[in-house]
Amino acid sequence: MNLDDRIVEYAKQAGARDPYTPPSAAQRERLARGVGQLLDGERDKAEESFASVGFQVTRLTDSTFGRRYDEVAARKPGAEARWGRLYVTADSAVRWSVQVPHPVADRGTESLGARLLEKTSGGALVLAGAHRTSGRGDAADVAHRTDSLFHTIVTELQKRGVPGLQLHGFAKGPDRPYDAILSTGAAQTAPEEAATLAARMQASGLRVCRGWADRCPLEGTTNVQGKSAEGHHATFIHAELAPAARAEDGKKAAQARTALSDLLFDWSNIPAGR
Repeated sequence: MNLDDRIVEYAKQAGARDPYTPPSAAQRERLARGVGQLLDGERDKAEESFASVGFQVTRLTDSTFGRRYDEVAARKPGAEARWGRLYVTADSAVRWSVQVPHPVADRGTESLGARLLEKTSGGALVLAGAHRTSGRGDAADVAHRTDSLFHTIVTELQKRGVPGLQLHGFAKGPDRPYDAILSTGAAQTAPEEAATLAARMQASGLRVCRGWADRCPLEGTTNVQGKSAEGHHATFIHAELAPAARAEDGKKAAQARTALSDLLFDWSNIPAGR
């Protein structure tokens, strides 16, 4: 099973812009319980919690690297399927997460997230299931809503000190001449790994705006996962990428993937619990 293909194929459904209704508070509570149980190694209990809201856990083995993952997904198509998915390593403790809040809308972020998950061990991928413009108002814009499966999963990871990389995309313009805009969301200072990521990107030839040191557009200061990370004292890096830096191929895409993979590799070597 090619994990990359499976993730991208699921993400494509967001392009249909089908109606979206977020899970209720009671459903989010059960989903949070299931995510926490899965992260804590209590798979049987997690399966029971997920089943109560129409979700299931499926063990997958990626054909490219041979790593095993647990996929948390709705049992059948429908409203629940548009809440999103979680892919989490089954071979070790989770050391990092990649988050994709705007599949299809931020074109290429779903594929980039899948590739990053495949390439480095010890990770989790949190993937929204609806286009950010689905639903009423901003109901499906999970980067700015706390009533989503996406936020529920990310919060459970943050409670356990798991650092997160959230992927976004932007269109270049006169006021956005960059290849990458990096920030730490609500936090005003940058952890060492954020500064290292920026330096690696810059050294490879990418033009980078550092939100903690420069005046940058799209710094993600209103991002709710960033605010939650600050509250849980968890590392959060908000990465806005220009089209060429999140494309399927090309020099800038390769440079960006390498720098991001190096960040995740560094995180994968931090002892669990730190």
